[in-house]
Amino acid sequence: MYKENFHSHTKYCDGKNTPEEMVSSAIEKGFTALGFSGHAYIDAFDCGWCMSEEGSLQYINEINNIKNKYKDKINIYCGTELDYFCGKLPGEYEYTIGSVHYLNEGDEYPAVDSSLKEQQEAADRYFGSSLIEYAVKYFELAGGVCEKFNADIIGHFDIVAKFNEADCAFDTKDRRYKKAWQDAVDRLIPYNKPFEINTGAIARGVRLTPYPAIDIAEYIHERGGFFILTSDCHDAGKLDFFFDDALQMYSKYNIVKFSEIIK
Repeated sequence: MYKENFHSHTKYCDGKNTPEEMVSSAIEKGFTALGFSGHAYIDAFDCGWCMSEEGSLQYINEINNIKNKYKDKINIYCGTELDYFCGKLPGEYEYTIGSVHYLNEGDEYPAVDSSLKEQQEAADRYFGSSLIEYAVKYFELAGGVCEKFNADIIGHFDIVAKFNEADCAFDTKDRRYKKAWQDAVDRLIPYNKPFEINTGAIARGVRLTPYPAIDIAEYIHERGGFFILTSDCHDAGKLDFFFDDALQMYSKYNIVKFSEIIK
């Protein structure tokens, strides 16, 4: 039984529900802990799905009020998901998720997780039409989320393969791809932070398997890394989406509860 989720989004960013609706769903599901992780404000460029400066402060205030209101029923935490290009944050948070959603080429910030079409357009423009080289650039950034932010959780590590189920767009066995993610893992392991097993892309009907891919999880495990389980929830009904299946799929690895770390 895994009754907590620390990767959750609300209407303050790109989620479907209010924080209180998320809490009600968590209590109905028998959760003991719920962490909110609204997308942090990005000052480098306009991002419609992140919290605004003003919205960030409102978000913190509401989560803290709800925390007190439901303290006898569930433990609630106020966190944020940092994109690699976030700057100074408005407000204070109890924990952070370090993620990469964009690449950076000059003044351009092509999105990583919007669509395969956008990935290919960026690859055509900047990487000689190679999605492998595009992925290499992604992992250069992903390997730095702890160095840059000292993030508490490493978010959806191989989200660059979001639209590549069954290697439909590029070959994940390509030596360049493999070296890129291995180098990134090697940079992250010394920080002793949990990697997500993230079921969010399955919930949104894009993938059949969680992040990270099993071969990546194996490499992380072999180097002493460990995991937490999240659904990257944008819908209150999917707080524990695919949890039982994911626990079975990754059963040989060290999966912990973040509520035990954050104490």
